[in-house]
Amino acid sequence: MPNIKSAKKRVKVTATKNLQNQIAKSELKTAIKKMDAAAAAGDKEAATPVYKATVKAIDQAVTKGLLHKNTAARKKSSVTNKFNAIG
Repeated sequence: MPNIKSAKKRVKVTATKNLQNQIAKSELKTAIKKMDAAAAAGDKEAATPVYKATVKAIDQAVTKGLLHKNTAARKKSSVTNKFNAIG
């Protein structure tokens, strides 16, 4: 346990940011799972808004620094392939 005031603050700030990152990662995973479920359902019209929301969530994760840009590109490619396979 830190004794210095600034170190105590860093512990609090780190814990808060860690929680925010966990929430954002969880939301991203949920968006990807929703896209998988929409693709499995086979209705392209219903899957279109889900696809757009998923790609947006992936892009926002890169902006927030949660994902590397190449990881995001791979995930978007995978989601896009699933969406195009619904056809």
